[in-house]
Amino acid sequence: QVQLVESGGGLVQAGGSLRLSCAASGSIFSINAMGWYRQAPGKQRELVAAITSGGLPDYADSVKDRFTISRDNAKNTVYLQMNGLKPEDTAVYYCNFDYWDYVSDKNFGSWGQGIQVTVSS
Repeated sequence: QVQLVESGGGLVQAGGSLRLSCAASGSIFSINAMGWYRQAPGKQRELVAAITSGGLPDYADSVKDRFTISRDNAKNTVYLQMNGLKPEDTAVYYCNFDYWDYVSDKNFGSWGQGIQVTVSS
């Protein structure tokens, strides 16, 4: 059982920056891929960015030149640096970890609690 705790959200003006963090803790596990999703009111949850266990990132076209995903394996943490924020980036952001649990010897996925990012015009 792995718990994900997000931090770093808030209110920012258009053009500003924000850095989200998501740290995992719990039983013995090995994290594979990490990712960030977001969901705006009335819309479906969408993938924003993902990063493989080897550190290879991938981004949605809408954020590719503005957001940067990174990971710190020693801290079991994934980050999302968001620059040049736009009002359309306003959403609840969720981190997601895909991991192998050594206690149950199975692969699982876990979600963060969600954190609000609001970008004003």
